[in-house]
Amino acid sequence: MALDGHLDALKRKHGALESEISDMQARPAPDESRITRLKREKLRLKEQIERLSTQTTHH
Repeated sequence: MALDGHLDALKRKHGALESEISDMQARPAPDESRITRLKREKLRLKEQIERLSTQTTHH
């Protein structure tokens, strides 16, 4: 199903953002504005994942 593939891709992106955020926060002088943007993107992906997960369980 195409939706499952899209959901998997979103989960991979979410995980990649999580890793990138962790790496940036471990630096001596992290770029806080970039971290904030990445966190917003990660949250947007999480909401999209939850929305799609709900749709697949209700069909």
